[in-house]
Amino acid sequence: MPDYRRVWVPGGTFFFTVNLLERRNRRLLVEHVGHLRAAFRDAQRARPFDVIAIVVLPEHLHCLWQLPEGDADNADRWARIKSGFSRRLPKTEWRSDARIAKRERGIWQRRFWEHMIVDEEDLQNHFDYIHFNPVKHGYAARAVDWPYSSLHWYIQSGELPEDWACHPGAGMRRA
Repeated sequence: MPDYRRVWVPGGTFFFTVNLLERRNRRLLVEHVGHLRAAFRDAQRARPFDVIAIVVLPEHLHCLWQLPEGDADNADRWARIKSGFSRRLPKTEWRSDARIAKRERGIWQRRFWEHMIVDEEDLQNHFDYIHFNPVKHGYAARAVDWPYSSLHWYIQSGELPEDWACHPGAGMRRA
């Protein structure tokens, strides 16, 4: 069995990828994005963290967040988000015997992928990756066309232009 080791950095900034268990032909996250938002809010109330960037795609999501000083527990926050989202959905998914025995839903992959951000360039690269991801996957022609993205926060605040990443060769850096 693999030996997964999490990075424990109090106050750290992290990039995450979190997937549904069944990624093929699933639209669960965008169809129930309100439930996902509520699960994030509940988790933030219980264990604060700052979301820097996020994109929700039909079957996975990417986000950047920063933990409070002295706190290094990403895993508990993800457990809260995943369970909070799952509890809001009817129990219609197929579950393996192992998931039934552990009283787990069959919605999320058990693990998540994390990367600790090491510097400003790393942060900017992951910020750009998150916001361009719907275009990469063919869900939108332009990043601004995808509604489930924090890119809209940055456009509304004036930190990024509406045509961010639309011109070949144009920089994707924040203002």
